[in-house]
Order: sequence, then C-alpha cells, then structure tokens
Amino acid sequence: MAKGAKARGGRTTPKKVPPKATPSGRYTPPTPRSKKVSPPWVPALMFTCLLVGVVVIVVNYLGVLPGGTQNLYLLIGLGLITLGFLTATQYR
Repeated sequence: MAKGAKARGGRTTPKKVPPKATPSGRYTPPTPRSKKVSPPWVPALMFTCLLVGVVVIVVNYLGVLPGGTQNLYLLIGLGLITLGFLTATQYR
C-alpha cells in the first residue's frame, strides 16, 4: 500500500449470486414406487449351482467320478457355475 492510503476492511469481491434453476438436460429416472424383492429360492438356487459346479469340477479332477476324468464332467461343472452367475444377476 502507498503511504497515506487508508486500509478499508470488508469484502473486496461481490457476493456470489446463485444461478437460476435451469434444467441440466440429463435424464433423471423416476423413483420406484415399490422395491422389488426376489423370492427366497433365487439365492438358494444361485449358491447351489455355484457349489455343485465347483464340486463336480474338483471331483472330476480327482478322478472319482465314474469313467475317470472326462471333459463332459468339466462342461457340466462349468455349465452349473454359469447358471449360478446368471441366477445371481436376477437377484434383487
């Protein structure tokens, strides 16, 4: 500051004026009226398929199933795991 100039306190910038409420142009989905709930058999089926699929693959790896190690048992296990994942996408 220069000599002799008075220092004045207070706001040096104007107050911020809130902008007018304008639509942003983005889609806002409506709020759901009721919450969807899955039946109790959905998680039971999901976990059953996942666990049985893993057990089939492990037992096939160990060679305990009839006929020894076969690709068919591996495909069945992978199919059950896939079915478990598909069921998991339907769980709410």
